[in-house]
Amino acid sequence: MKTPLSSILLVVIGSFIGSFGAVFLKQGSAKLHGGLSQILNVRLALGVSLYLLSTCFFIAALGNGELSVLYPLLSLGSVWTLFWSKIFFDEALTRNKFLGVFLILVGAFVMRMGPS
Repeated sequence: MKTPLSSILLVVIGSFIGSFGAVFLKQGSAKLHGGLSQILNVRLALGVSLYLLSTCFFIAALGNGELSVLYPLLSLGSVWTLFWSKIFFDEALTRNKFLGVFLILVGAFVMRMGPS
């Protein structure tokens, strides 16, 4: 079975949506300093909802694609999250982080190539 481009695009879109889930989970977790009684807040709920939505995209992609090709593409969420962490939280973009992103992209590309 060859993985169609549509399945790959679904996973990429899902990873993008899921990366925003991480942003909202981070923002919502800031409200937990008062203890777990603050666990029900809008930001955490939105973060969980975005992760759930991204999972729906992944499930839809699996119907026509190879798991061994699609699952590594989920790591692209780490790439998006690197940029969101800079934009939303002013986290440093270091050489090591860019090296990690590069390795993730190379790994996703190599996995996409499939059997030789």
